Amino acid sequence: MEGLINGLFNGISIGAVLLIVALGLAIVFGLMGVINLAHGELMMLGAYTTYVVQNGAKAIGSGALEFYIFAALPLSFLVAALVGLALERGVIRHLYGRPLETLLATWGVSLILRQFVRSVNWAMIAGLIVFCVLFFGGRWVLQQQSNWERMRRVANPVILMLSSAIALITGLLLNQNGGAALSKAWFSARNVDVTAPSWLRGGLSIGTTLQFPYARLFIIALTVICLIGVYWFLNGTAWGLRIRSVTQNRTMSACLGIPTDRVDALTFALGSGLAGIAGCAVTLLGSVGPNLGGNYIVDAFMVVVVGGVGKLVGSIVAALVIGIITYLLGSGTLALLLPPTEGLQPVVDFFTFFATTSMAKVMVFALIIAFLQWKPAGMFPQKGRTVEA
Repeated sequence: MEGLINGLFNGISIGAVLLIVALGLAIVFGLMGVINLAHGELMMLGAYTTYVVQNGAKAIGSGALEFYIFAALPLSFLVAALVGLALERGVIRHLYGRPLETLLATWGVSLILRQFVRSVNWAMIAGLIVFCVLFFGGRWVLQQQSNWERMRRVANPVILMLSSAIALITGLLLNQNGGAALSKAWFSARNVDVTAPSWLRGGLSIGTTLQFPYARLFIIALTVICLIGVYWFLNGTAWGLRIRSVTQNRTMSACLGIPTDRVDALTFALGSGLAGIAGCAVTLLGSVGPNLGGNYIVDAFMVVVVGGVGKLVGSIVAALVIGIITYLLGSGTLALLLPPTEGLQPVVDFFTFFATTSMAKVMVFALIIAFLQWKPAGMFPQKGRTVEA
């Protein structure tokens, strides 16, 4: 019985991690129909933000190190939300209605963000600042001209090429001649460790065999808080009402005066910010690296699809079910729970064969495929005129 309780707790904690990763993805995918393959990299940015905040807390003193997580959470949300907003305004809004192009574009952005984290240094940051000043400043100056609308098609690519060239040359010169301080990579390609506060180390012991790690209890509590916050935002605010309206019928919402472009931008920023919080939470479980997001993105999409696109309740149920099944299979708990009788030996051997993390994922994939054959729209299918059509 104690082994089953431990298995259920570990499965719920895995489900909580999956849910907090998938929460923002469920909102974005449900509203905009955008398959954002850069969602994992937004999560990675939240994790690296936590690492930077931790280093700042170390510089301040041991007292600050005990509570840095409370500063890292909002900052991770803000950084990921701003990057997500820039991604939506700069790339995705030009590709609505073209899912294949959006898929390829976000995949390209994910590769760029990974390489950015591996290579970023002060010289690169200086080049990016130069680009932003020249590009946006040049556009602002030209927009003051009366004939801007006629020349914008030519002016935009010209400004983009000139700004990119000058910024690239600036970054290369600083990288070569600015010394080690400007050319040294901030993070590099190696994983970095994030130290949890002392009060999140260890665990709650009940009896001799039950152990509930404080870090996983904190992640579960954080997931519950995020769920309550998202539910309140979607159901208790004016912008939440607009988001739900656009989710059900975008065309009718636009006809009624709802600014669907602003709703899209806000929704994408919110979903990206939640990915940043997920990245902050995941730092409590292991090291942080450029490929961190890739380890969660597939599982997050599984949660969204199985639960039902855009359904918060479906995502909760799907995350918990997938987390529990994955742990019970991968840890071999199911094989140990079965009595060692001769009649059940084939079943025990079957579960023993899948008692590894990779094989457990294979089994979960197979179960999900079988489930989607039965309910293609997920556990809680979306309702509305657009869906019915």
